[in-house]
Amino acid sequence: MGRVASKLYDAMGMKPSSQSESMSKSRHDHADGAYAGEPVAIDQNYISWLREHPSALTSFNRMINVAKGKQIVVFLDYDGTLSPIVSDPELAFMSDQMRAAVCDISNCFPTAIISGRSREKVYDFVKLDGVYYSGSHGMDTIGPALKNNSYDKNYQQRSFDNEGNEFIVFQPAQDFLPAVKKMLTEVKERTQNIPGVAVEDNRFCLSVHYRHVKDEDYGRLEEEVMLMLANHPNFHLTRGKKVLELRPSIKWNKGDALKYLLETLGFHKSGDVFPIYIGDDKTDEDAFKVLRERGEGYPIIVSSTPRDTMALYSLHSPSEVQLFLTRLSQWGLDNGATARRQ
Repeated sequence: MGRVASKLYDAMGMKPSSQSESMSKSRHDHADGAYAGEPVAIDQNYISWLREHPSALTSFNRMINVAKGKQIVVFLDYDGTLSPIVSDPELAFMSDQMRAAVCDISNCFPTAIISGRSREKVYDFVKLDGVYYSGSHGMDTIGPALKNNSYDKNYQQRSFDNEGNEFIVFQPAQDFLPAVKKMLTEVKERTQNIPGVAVEDNRFCLSVHYRHVKDEDYGRLEEEVMLMLANHPNFHLTRGKKVLELRPSIKWNKGDALKYLLETLGFHKSGDVFPIYIGDDKTDEDAFKVLRERGEGYPIIVSSTPRDTMALYSLHSPSEVQLFLTRLSQWGLDNGATARRQ
């Protein structure tokens, strides 16, 4: 075994085993190591970073011991977490295996997916009814129908699923919808002559994808977006992975969506809850920050490279996210956990 691989095992808290030992291990034991079928490119910086943000797989037993006796609630990003990052955002499909893992976890613990995409689009990808959905960076959330929450009732509407269960749709940026529609038309006109641009309508925010834009054209794209924003002072720009996002300037982000869902689940300032948030993007840092401030739960970042983050633990890829969810749901089943529905 090479020095780099040896240091990686050490950083992740793993001991390399012989070939015969590896062959005798069960599928369940793969959760204690890197995903077996996935090549991992490691550098010295990543090894050092892993010591600061250890693997949630190798740390699973230690993590779950802290959560014992509390209600676990699971929050998940979508792109880069439940599905791989792909060149065409419309093709960011999750695997059947990942869908099964999310289904299993939602049967054990209250589970929500918080994404920058529109809520409807995320649901079309995930196709699970036992999950709460929050789109547009939390500005469009469907959650439990808790009657007495502290949020503005003007932005909450009753909704029912196919089985007659009641939910509440909370849309704090509702007043911005006409402006978003106007900006959608304008940004498409401004960028139509820049090859490779893809504008995504996420209902309460707009995503301008530039993964296929040539480097020499990026400056022009950013200039057009900034010129448009100058005409819309109630909006601001945030940046993600190869995307510029235009969002209403209200104090609302994924961290606020996390707090909203915890309250509507009945855990406002409760010491009996243990939130776990898994995400890969800069926008997920807002949720990581909330968990750090609350001093409870685990923020987990999905990354194969060293990054500045508020997360305490890490997972290398969506494949490892799947393994972590599978292991967590198995622990839940073994301990009689059942998701509490409102």
